[in-house]
Amino acid sequence: MNYINAGPIKAAITGLGAYVPNDKLTNADLEEMVDTNDEWIVSRTGIRERRILKDPTKGTSFMAIKAAEDLLQKKNVSPSQIDMVIVATITPDMNVAATAAQVATQIGAVNAFAYDLQAACSGFLYGMSTASSMIASGRYKKILLIGADKMSSIVDYDDRATCIIFGDGAGAALFEASDSGFGWEDEYLRSDGSGRKFLNIRAGGSLHPTSADTVRNKMHNLYQDGKTVFKYAVSEMSNATEQIIQRNSIDTKNLKYLVPHQANKRIIDATAKRINLPKEKVMNNIEKYGNTTAATLPLLLNDYEEKLSPGDKLIFAAFGGGFTWGAAYMTWAY
Repeated sequence: MNYINAGPIKAAITGLGAYVPNDKLTNADLEEMVDTNDEWIVSRTGIRERRILKDPTKGTSFMAIKAAEDLLQKKNVSPSQIDMVIVATITPDMNVAATAAQVATQIGAVNAFAYDLQAACSGFLYGMSTASSMIASGRYKKILLIGADKMSSIVDYDDRATCIIFGDGAGAALFEASDSGFGWEDEYLRSDGSGRKFLNIRAGGSLHPTSADTVRNKMHNLYQDGKTVFKYAVSEMSNATEQIIQRNSIDTKNLKYLVPHQANKRIIDATAKRINLPKEKVMNNIEKYGNTTAATLPLLLNDYEEKLSPGDKLIFAAFGGGFTWGAAYMTWAY
């Protein structure tokens, strides 16, 4: 990679990696667990199965490491060349000790510093902004961004409103300075703290420390007000996407793909409809993996990698707890 550039440095994704567990949790399996059925799940979410990391001795770092190793092997990159490791996750291995630090150490990124980024389902999108800015600063050459979540560790499998949606997985992207002029173009990122009451884990933080009562009342499991989250997600993902299109004067006929967070197929379809984008221009793998939170965007890129070419225009969009949301514009570089 040539880093000598007479103009401003632009960041580009130069490699991808992914990992999903082997074990599948199908809609038929869920029918045996809660009051639901395949038709109901598919019609409302588009999900047919999701992957579950069943081994209780393995956490989010295990999947993040696997995704990172997949990328490094595919790109033939030495981990000692990595300057920074960011792990976007809401399911860290443990509090206080950053999961990213564990990942960096285990993959041999001995010259990197590492930290976690928590923005729920917007985590990877926010991380892309951070990684791109760090590359554009000129201080760092190779940044490894990983989105990884073991959602099965926080889902209540007696709650049919959430257990049908989420799965486990990890995806990784390598950011470097572009030598072609292609790369990160623009971003529109937002947040609204008033939304946290609608999508959260109520206990385990400083507001409600762990106690016998919080465990008994299942306050350490994921909670969401589905109708409210759906309404906000459709509105804000669509608005953010439109903002990116308008201020960059993008003709959607020239857009290769919309890369939307895989929360719910109805949300994805509504966002695409808002910008008059046909379904063949919308990346989609929700039926295979469900909502893997911070891992959805890199898993999409990994699944579609062979269909991407230099110069392809992509718009990313996501919405998550917090509330956090946004959209971004990137020109693919390889």
